[in-house]
Amino acid sequence: MQFITNDRTLKLWNLETGEDERTFNGHSDSVTAVALTPDGKWVISASNDNTLKLWNLETGEDERTFNGHSDSVTAVALTPDGKRVISASDDRTLKLWNLETGEDERTFNGHSDSVTAVALTPDGKRVISASLDNTLKLWNLETGQHERTFNGHSNSVRAVALTPNGKRVISASNDRTLKLWNLETGEDERTFNGHSDWVRAVALTLDGKRVISASNDNTLKLWNLETGQHERTFNGHSDRVTAVALTLDGKQVISASNDNTLKLWNLETGEDERTFNGHSRVVTAVALTPDGKRVISASNDRTLKLWNLETGEDERTFNGHSDSVTAVALTPDGKRVISASDDRTLKLWNLETGEDERTFNGHSDSVTAVALTPDGKRVISASDDRTLKLWNLETGEDERTFNGHSDSVTAVALTPDGKRVISASLDNTLKLWNLKTRQHERTFNGHSDWVRAVALTPDDKRVISASDDRTLKLWNLETGEDERTFNGHSDSVTAVALTPDGKRVISASLDNTLKLWNLETGEEIATFTGEAPFSCCAVAPDGVAIVAGDSSGRVHFLRLENV
Repeated sequence: MQFITNDRTLKLWNLETGEDERTFNGHSDSVTAVALTPDGKWVISASNDNTLKLWNLETGEDERTFNGHSDSVTAVALTPDGKRVISASDDRTLKLWNLETGEDERTFNGHSDSVTAVALTPDGKRVISASLDNTLKLWNLETGQHERTFNGHSNSVRAVALTPNGKRVISASNDRTLKLWNLETGEDERTFNGHSDWVRAVALTLDGKRVISASNDNTLKLWNLETGQHERTFNGHSDRVTAVALTLDGKQVISASNDNTLKLWNLETGEDERTFNGHSRVVTAVALTPDGKRVISASNDRTLKLWNLETGEDERTFNGHSDSVTAVALTPDGKRVISASDDRTLKLWNLETGEDERTFNGHSDSVTAVALTPDGKRVISASDDRTLKLWNLETGEDERTFNGHSDSVTAVALTPDGKRVISASLDNTLKLWNLKTRQHERTFNGHSDWVRAVALTPDDKRVISASDDRTLKLWNLETGEDERTFNGHSDSVTAVALTPDGKRVISASLDNTLKLWNLETGEEIATFTGEAPFSCCAVAPDGVAIVAGDSSGRVHFLRLENV
């Protein structure tokens, strides 16, 4: 079984075991569609990088790249003989390619908006396309001639599939319906009503008698093609269902969803037989290894995950906490990771083996944040019990407790020399502490709501804070002066990170955005908008790669380019 991801990769999964067998790397943007050659030896992928790629399924080798589209490639289909491929694009065209040579043989023009889907008739002589212009179009594959337009949907058409006999076509639309059309006459024979949101994908059973649809209403539905009767609803996804396919024997359905899972369903019973997971709940924290090659993420699903930054591959899952994992930090040598949890503990893990080496007990409430001293020998933790604690990493000993905040401590950061620590709190303040003497040196007042995150500039002279008051603030560490306020977010700012040169700031917010700021001027340089509230962010040592987690469980891999 093969499915595509937004991390620029394709993955090959074992359907029986759920094992991730191979990752295909090469695209420079999200992969949008995939198709297998009839012999099962090759796979063709489409991408938002405007290209298609041909891959060897067994080796994962990138055999050929097809260049020609001027915008994202949205869909792909192979001719029955496996010799040519048809692609659809946001550039409003379809293209016919020679699979062996990579030659662009023909371009089909006619749609007035993005082409979203494509399907070939069983004889391979004609192609049907769907578009955001609310229509379907029928084309002659050899001549490129436009034979017919199908009008009837009141909104964008997202998907299309042909019956096995090639006489009728089923379409799915943003108007929340499916339609059955006569291919020869263009007649709208039947409309299927039942979904409460966009219908994004459609697949026919092997006998052509039933159709399965996927929708933004988080469900799949099974329909009788002849009567239009709704036979079954498949419930289980927690977010929009974006893709659907049937197994070769036609007995099971595979669905993909924005909840970051794939599900395998029994077609007849509707039973959810297997789920293929990333994180299943909110991603609360991310941290990069010192070499910048891997990322560790923490989640409310009680686990940590280790990811390959280049491939997006989930390399390892760390299980052991009995409640949400709230924070994570790596030792300077990159060999171990320390995690904090709502179960009131910290845990020390071996990054390579996944072994739980030590548990730190002592806080009387959730542990919210964690940071390591520069020498990697001690760890500082923050908690909802209003305290910070200093621990010996090797022995697990609780060496010191810092009292002073009047509400939960939400974040903590150590100065580069390891002598002082800055903490943020739900009491709307930041506090500066001397790590050796335990002395409270300074309180930073200015935020009008909870302070969620904190980061120090590389020169150790200033600190940046993020708050529920929708702002970031830049403070002078020695004087406590509020030097600058960064305005622009429309909801709570949940996380903040600085580029290694200390010149730019990345902020994450519940307003579904990440923002890039100039530290000295306070200018907003760029905004990335996601589909869910952002909960955490981190910058790689190269200052270019950014990792961010959101409330849906998604981990985003971004790059700062030309900004």
